[in-house]
Amino acid sequence: MYSLAEENYLKALYLIAGESGAVNVNDLSKHLNIKMPTVNSMMKKLFEKKLVEYESYKPIKLTKEGKKQAALIIRKHRLTEMFLVDKMGFGWEEVHEIAEQIEHLHAPLFFDRMDAMLGFPKADPHGSPIPNKSGEIEWLSYVNLSECKEGDKVVLSAVTHSSDDFLKFLNTKQIKLGDFITVHHIEPYDGSMQLTVGSNAPETFSKVVCEKLLVRP
Repeated sequence: MYSLAEENYLKALYLIAGESGAVNVNDLSKHLNIKMPTVNSMMKKLFEKKLVEYESYKPIKLTKEGKKQAALIIRKHRLTEMFLVDKMGFGWEEVHEIAEQIEHLHAPLFFDRMDAMLGFPKADPHGSPIPNKSGEIEWLSYVNLSECKEGDKVVLSAVTHSSDDFLKFLNTKQIKLGDFITVHHIEPYDGSMQLTVGSNAPETFSKVVCEKLLVRP
């Protein structure tokens, strides 16, 4: 078992590592809004527990065990979000803060039962993949909507940003995961896109919005 603070650090390292698998201490400090000396102190603790590879002035990497523990925390968070939406009727913009608290429960059987009740979902309400009980994750092949071309027909499969404000914006536009999207026109000047989303009338969306939407053919 790890402390709440340790778990938050592990999760942050996992989420911001990206394809390189390495995280700069300064980036981690900014992400968590915590001063660098405090971050360095925690990295030493996680290093002693064999959860990170850590040397002064070098990027941080999660060890194999560190990745597993971080993935299991994310599993609990995303299962909770799915349960709140699917079984309790919460909106996808309402679940993050609740899941932030529940993810620190140390009750594997509780989350395994939740997983079974949901039918072992592969993704959470925002389309992010849910790690399995071994901490393994199946990455899904999506592209940003902003990378599509005129005439493309795609399916909205995930969002890269699940902030309350952005999800509420999508709600006002009646946009949800699973919607079919047709790209009618892309404005050369600013990359804005004229789209038909689901059964809605064609509408123009900014490049900023389109970059946050992940789609598949």
